[in-house]
Amino acid sequence: MGNCIICSREVDGRICQSHQEDVVFDFRGNSPNQLIRNRFYRGVVDGYADFGVFIDLSPKVTGLLHRSELDGRLESLNWEPGDTVYVQVKSIRDNGNVDLTSSIRQSDREFRGTLIQDGTDEKLPKEVNEGNPSEGDEETTHERSAPHSDGGNASAVETEVAASEDEPAADSDTDTDATADAESETEAVADEESGTEVVAQTTSEPETAVDDEPETEAVEEPEPDKPSGDLAEEPPETKEVTRRNIGELGDRVGELVRIEGEVVSAHQTGGPTIFELRDETGVADCAAFVEAGVRAYPEIELGDVVRLDGEVELRHDEIQVETEALVALEGDDAAAVQRRLADAMTERARPDELELVAGDERLEAISEELLDAAEAVRRAVLESRPIVVRHAASADGYVAGVALERAVLPLVREEHATSDAEYHYLNRRPLEDAVYGMNDATNDVTRMLQDRDRHDEKLPLVVLAGTASTVESQDGLEMLGIYGAERVVVDAAPADPEIADTTDVLVNPEAEQNLSTGALAASLATTVNADVREELAHLPAVSYWENTPENYVEAATEAGFDDEAVTDLREAVALEAYYQSYDDKRELVGDLLFGESQEAVAVAGAPADVAADESLAGHIAAQFREKLDTEVETAQANIEHSEAQGVDVAVLDTDSYTHTYDFPPTSLLMDVLHRRGDAAVTVGISMDKLWVRADTDLDLRAVAHDAAENAPNAGISASGLRQGRIEFLSGAREAVESAIIGAVTEQFD
Repeated sequence: MGNCIICSREVDGRICQSHQEDVVFDFRGNSPNQLIRNRFYRGVVDGYADFGVFIDLSPKVTGLLHRSELDGRLESLNWEPGDTVYVQVKSIRDNGNVDLTSSIRQSDREFRGTLIQDGTDEKLPKEVNEGNPSEGDEETTHERSAPHSDGGNASAVETEVAASEDEPAADSDTDTDATADAESETEAVADEESGTEVVAQTTSEPETAVDDEPETEAVEEPEPDKPSGDLAEEPPETKEVTRRNIGELGDRVGELVRIEGEVVSAHQTGGPTIFELRDETGVADCAAFVEAGVRAYPEIELGDVVRLDGEVELRHDEIQVETEALVALEGDDAAAVQRRLADAMTERARPDELELVAGDERLEAISEELLDAAEAVRRAVLESRPIVVRHAASADGYVAGVALERAVLPLVREEHATSDAEYHYLNRRPLEDAVYGMNDATNDVTRMLQDRDRHDEKLPLVVLAGTASTVESQDGLEMLGIYGAERVVVDAAPADPEIADTTDVLVNPEAEQNLSTGALAASLATTVNADVREELAHLPAVSYWENTPENYVEAATEAGFDDEAVTDLREAVALEAYYQSYDDKRELVGDLLFGESQEAVAVAGAPADVAADESLAGHIAAQFREKLDTEVETAQANIEHSEAQGVDVAVLDTDSYTHTYDFPPTSLLMDVLHRRGDAAVTVGISMDKLWVRADTDLDLRAVAHDAAENAPNAGISASGLRQGRIEFLSGAREAVESAIIGAVTEQFD
């Protein structure tokens, strides 16, 4: 018999049934049948399969974490073979297979204790280490510092184990009360030799002078079991606490430091509370533990200016501060920190000058707007605000979105110590349409409010590229504004005047020009982060289907991309943009635009007839051409030609003569049909939508307005200006077709 290390209850082992899930086990058995269902175990990633991840729980026992047990996609896991992970045993099958489920707790410190399961025996880490020191290691003997409500410091494992030793539980309670009483007292004594102020560390606000030199303060270590006699008269042990910048913590591992800054997020794990603190040099995770799953320092809220003392540790190659004391600053102390943050923000956020992919007078004419947008993006990174990039699911839209993504990700990694920060602080969400409607806005607002309430996240900066510049997007933009989300719209097509009043920054040329949104966004990206200029040099050329400006052709060529390579990239991205259009496909698109473009590589798993040296982009571009040519051939055979007001018009019934739910999308098909045809006007019409392409610059709103006069009850609406699309009531199809063609041909006069 023994005592539970959590509650001291007598048990056969070291943990009672009710606290099984509060402890993580290091399994050293040799049979799956020795595992205990619902227990949490430390394991090592063995490898991936299509259906999940294999986890070694011991050298002789392996379990499967099935993809259905994951919160997200299997592909989103950043585990590598050999990584230490934490999983829960779901079941042990009769054939010895072990089914695992995921754990939100992914470090020892998030559990209330660690035990070793040697076969069926349960042992304390110190018992194993004392019996055989060679078996001990840092992970097995892990102890975490637990800040009590009075700012004291104790080892969570030591506290829990002490309760299970030979002394009765009642004596343990008495000692704990005495400890709390001792730690709640605050003293201030003067060190006669050094003149340094010595204080007992509490949650009350210590006085700190803010100056240019690092401040040092000696802090008394609380002594819950203070000895009597002569030893009791010795001065308490102290540690010096020096204020440090977060940017230098990588060189301070093992030191007790003081940080002053703003709380940018606070989330509760199954173990400690994780506060994300930002100062003028960066952001760091700070773990505070009171009790597993219980919010530490509940008085500290998002946006508070605080002073935190803690020890710098390295957890899975990431810097983390184990919090020992945390207080909110007020008055002059808070104002001084806020001034430092504001001054640093102003200096770091606004770029000194434009950094264009290639010289372009059209972009220099809107330099202030580009600088304003770049400042908004950089400020969001520095303020630890998430950035949401919305762009159309087209080749041009993807180029724009990916350019911004590639510029921002290095800044996020530089600013945040955690490895998953790039997925947390940047989300790229393609839009199927070129309009940012209420459906999209409702989705974004719902997600940002959930993240704010559940994870104490700040409201995001929303960047809309190649969309949201027409009045059809006004309602969606206004909804974001109601909740205080900052909005930046970047679009090469002329924007409606109303949009300027519903955005914080609008980057837009004043007149119709041969400028793609991809080219515009790429130069915004290089202004945000000049270090990615060479990496993005070929992207503007990729965004053009025809009439690519010479300056962007030259930029791509200098970067090593000839016309054929650029064409392959454009067509491959266009094909992948169509499939899973709401998914960012970050890794795949990154491989297409950056990973496979430097040199041809073999396509993994490609058919035998695919050349061994064919690039990924070339392989997918071949599929693009095959699918597109097949569809165009079918469509051309079923186009009906007519003449209206002396203008040749080609009309295609897209419901009858296209594969509506397969590639290519109707908008892209109409572009190709018009480029390859000889009619002045090409029209595609379905049950309730009509696409129009013409040799003249069309005013689609005027077309819809004039057509509505001739078909007044048809519900005609120019809702898809960027795609040349008009919508109507399906019952009025014939009347609408005639009215639209008449309105279009009138603009040829």
